[in-house]
Amino acid sequence: MIKLITIMSENLSDKQKLDIIKENIKAFEDFPKPGIIFRDIFSVLADPSLFKLLHEVLLSHVKEIQPPVEYICGVDSRGFIFGSILAVFLRVPFIPIRKKGKLPGPVDSITYELEYGQDTLEIQTNIIKEGGRVLIVDDLLATGGTLWAAAMLISNLKAEVVECLTIIELLDLKGRNKIPFPVYSLIQF
Repeated sequence: MIKLITIMSENLSDKQKLDIIKENIKAFEDFPKPGIIFRDIFSVLADPSLFKLLHEVLLSHVKEIQPPVEYICGVDSRGFIFGSILAVFLRVPFIPIRKKGKLPGPVDSITYELEYGQDTLEIQTNIIKEGGRVLIVDDLLATGGTLWAAAMLISNLKAEVVECLTIIELLDLKGRNKIPFPVYSLIQF
């Protein structure tokens, strides 16, 4: 199947590629706690042909954003995988947004509510120019807290949040309703 997908990938539409990717995202019930269905993007990354399809769709979407983005911010930690790859291909800086205490130097931080408590995200200061066009990338949009916090960090730096891009969105949780910026998800459950 891997060789078949690789050979066929140039003949597939983005929708067909996403259908193949969605079929291969594993679901784990009752993880990390009872009642949760965990959608595991790592099952796609473990298959090079599927990862290639995902990369192609991501790049295709991001190239359509006009005017082009000037920075890509990846949210800790899976956003680093997708965001850094996009940044290399678009030849723009990749900026990590990390959990508290993981970045050296001066940082801006924001604490936000999760369904099970609080967390804090940070970004290094003076790394994005004022008015810079920023794409935020993460793997999953669930309740929206983490993506909201990342977007607020960028906004607080007086940069423009062009879009919040996620691979997977869990529609029942309505996380996009918390985010006052454009949200685009490739795959919905």
